[in-house]
Amino acid sequence: MTMPTDPTSQSPLPTPPARLSFITVPLLIALFYNGFSLLSLPFAGSTLNEMLDMLGQGSTPVRLDEAQISLVLWISFALTTALILWLYFTRRAVIEGRAWGRVSTIVIGVLSLLALPFGPVLGIFMLIGAFDRQVVAYTTR
Repeated sequence: MTMPTDPTSQSPLPTPPARLSFITVPLLIALFYNGFSLLSLPFAGSTLNEMLDMLGQGSTPVRLDEAQISLVLWISFALTTALILWLYFTRRAVIEGRAWGRVSTIVIGVLSLLALPFGPVLGIFMLIGAFDRQVVAYTTR
């Protein structure tokens, strides 16, 4: 059995610590969740005005025309795609033991604390894993 090597130095990578999965699994869950959100985005156009009607009960209803709905969906597409790429490259960097991946995980973990209902649980796990001593030592490259 051969050990994986670091592509830049061709030296064997150290064994990943046990709590590294506290980072990689929540990042993978967030990656799949946002991927499914991206796939369902084209079908969300018809529900935008319905949601605005529910939010505006008792006041003047706000309606979006087709061009505005299209703009909102394209902006949502771009932001969700950027988030998916950020999650993917952060997870990959953490697995490879790169320091910027751990820092990025801390940022994602803190922002996940605001995303109800599952975000706080994922964020807490990511933060626990990111501040583990063995993970810190593993991600010093």
